[in-house]
Amino acid sequence: MSTILRTDQSRPARDAVAPRHAPVVIPALPCAQPPVDLGVGIDARTWSLGAGTGVATYARSLGASLARAGVAVHWLGGGRSARTPGGAARESAPARWLAALRTGTREAVFERHAGLAEPQHRVHDGGRLFREAQSYFNLHQRLMRVRCAAPPAIMHWTYPLPLYLEGARNVYTVHDLIPLTHPRLTSIGAARHLRLLREIVAQADHLVTVSDASRAEIIDVLGCPPAFVTNTSQAVHAALQRDPGLPAGLRPGGYFICCGMPEARKNLPRLVAAHRTAQTSRALVVAGPIARDIPQIESMLARSPGVIRLPWLPQAELMALIRQARAMLFPSLAEGFGLPVAEAMALGTPVMTSNAGALREVGGGHALHVDPRDTHAMARAIRALDRDDQLCRRLRAAGFEQVAAFAPRGYAQRLLALYADVCGATARGVA
Repeated sequence: MSTILRTDQSRPARDAVAPRHAPVVIPALPCAQPPVDLGVGIDARTWSLGAGTGVATYARSLGASLARAGVAVHWLGGGRSARTPGGAARESAPARWLAALRTGTREAVFERHAGLAEPQHRVHDGGRLFREAQSYFNLHQRLMRVRCAAPPAIMHWTYPLPLYLEGARNVYTVHDLIPLTHPRLTSIGAARHLRLLREIVAQADHLVTVSDASRAEIIDVLGCPPAFVTNTSQAVHAALQRDPGLPAGLRPGGYFICCGMPEARKNLPRLVAAHRTAQTSRALVVAGPIARDIPQIESMLARSPGVIRLPWLPQAELMALIRQARAMLFPSLAEGFGLPVAEAMALGTPVMTSNAGALREVGGGHALHVDPRDTHAMARAIRALDRDDQLCRRLRAAGFEQVAAFAPRGYAQRLLALYADVCGATARGVA
């Protein structure tokens, strides 16, 4: 049977909100000088979702990188709604649909603080504006327009949201096309997602993505001009500010780790089978939010000998867990980027990952790349990582070289160059 370690019973579950802490204010780093009038809006949608997703990490990294570059970051909150004494703030689904029936432009509320890398306050009411926008698109099949008195020059939506800020250049990050290319690996409806992406392409000033593999798919599937889609990659902020230690029962180097949302595309059944076939004494730690909507995966993990299931962990604890693992095992079937691979490399942890798509790109040949559908190939790789110390040392050194491509400073420079180009193209009347 697997073991479930709970290091803190007060820790939030998947749909809970992470504990608050002081706002992160980051000093500016030497970087390409942003235009004087450049302000960048970022949706704070992920603060209504809580922690534990790659998109949430992407938004935090985007805000941190821009703040370091001296850019004024404007965080778009989710709006307020009335509270009844002792009642819940979250509106009912019928109320949300009634609100979405109204056409016209909504008012947007931004937080703007120099050097502030994340919202100072929680997204109001769990993100009412973002939920209403989803209902609005279902009803009207178009993006819900919002406005504010002094919009930022750029509005960077961190996910394909059905929203558009008037008076700004609207840039949308499309992380991947997994709902269209691998519909069985996600709960996102392919038909609706395709309609939404087509509407975004029609309205956006530019699309951003996080890998060349995703960019190629976006251009091919959505029919976008190549110049309309830019791969800015992603920044990796994996340095340990403190080492909180390991959960009880784990020792440095005594376990393998796989982390992330335990959804179908993470390929956990094959990974668990490969770990069992490898006949290693090192446990397989699966760390990530509990998948209450996919009970069969959690049940499989609970029944599997040698598997330790860890629920949501604060970032510092997760980074310490990755750093002290024997290796990161991440044979995902589909990814837009594959952040755990890059984070492991940045922390000096050897990696086994998939041999195609974005994961081949992020690993850059500096990991053990395997066919994610071949359980025996995965088992051979796990056995090699388990027994070959010299191999692990080589992969550790190679990973440090590869992860330099994801340095925050270079990421910020790519973003600033893109924003300047988008602003210039708009001013010249270029589509």
